[in-house]
Amino acid sequence: MKAVVLVGGFGTRLLPLTLTRPKQMLPVVNRYMIERVVEHLGAHGVDTVVLSLGYRPDAFVDAYPDSTCAGVRLHYAVEPTPLDTAGAIRFAARHAGVDERFLVVNGDVLTDLDITALLAVHEASGAEGTIALHRVEDPSAFGVVPTASDGRVTAFIEKPPRDEAPTDLINAGTYVLEPTVIERIVPDIPVNVERVTFPAMVLDGTLYAVDGDTYWIDAGTPATYLAANLDLISGRRGRPEAGVHPSASVSGRIDGAVIGAGVTVAAGASVTRSVVLPGAVVREGAVVCDAIVGARAIVGSDARVQDGSVIGDDTSIPAGTSLSGRRVPEAAT
Repeated sequence: MKAVVLVGGFGTRLLPLTLTRPKQMLPVVNRYMIERVVEHLGAHGVDTVVLSLGYRPDAFVDAYPDSTCAGVRLHYAVEPTPLDTAGAIRFAARHAGVDERFLVVNGDVLTDLDITALLAVHEASGAEGTIALHRVEDPSAFGVVPTASDGRVTAFIEKPPRDEAPTDLINAGTYVLEPTVIERIVPDIPVNVERVTFPAMVLDGTLYAVDGDTYWIDAGTPATYLAANLDLISGRRGRPEAGVHPSASVSGRIDGAVIGAGVTVAAGASVTRSVVLPGAVVREGAVVCDAIVGARAIVGSDARVQDGSVIGDDTSIPAGTSLSGRRVPEAAT
């Protein structure tokens, strides 16, 4: 089976970390985000992943020059111009010669969804498309998906006001699609799958959905990217992973944090509930708490980087500086 993975976005919600890389090339506990997505697909029988590329496609090609990731073959489909979600699906599927049932996955979603079970439900229902759902407290930032008792989708409502949402079940970004869906999408122009393609399928009664009822996170914001890392070291997603890379030099205090390759945490420094990307330096007496420090960045002596702050790659925070909820460089936001 083939899967199209959508990784073409600019990652603006994660600026300044995405100034130099696509967000799926950010590490999640010392492994690229895309590698974790592809590995999960491979565990459910996917043998070819079609990467739908747009922003900085060379980052993926350079990381996987043999076109293999987590034991799965990669096919690179680079959009000539941004085509939105449905347009990207069509372009990638056509580029890779997809002519049978296939999967589509949002590349910034990390989940333990049972894709095998999703495929079985799709097969049994005879649907043209089946989407995984996830229950959230506030659905207003997502596509809300009410269903009938047999799983048929009755509406597809993109980002409704919280008090008007008919359900708290949202589109979780994993789809099983028949090749006929490709024919629904007008070629060579931007088309949105949530606003155009799925509503048309709802009208035809061919779109079904299943509550995934599993771990799920959209890792596309600083807060959720940080949470995705911390969930893996805390045991929220099964057996805890080691948060400190073996090549890191740690003399200071680490508490529930992810410390990347070649990072230095000096004596008297403290890093708590944070992610420090490869090659960064946290100098003497500095405090990093609930924050993200970019690759090769320097947090100066006695500086404080806290409360959701994000420091970009190769950025120096002067000694004694105090940052709370800031993104540096500011122009990147």
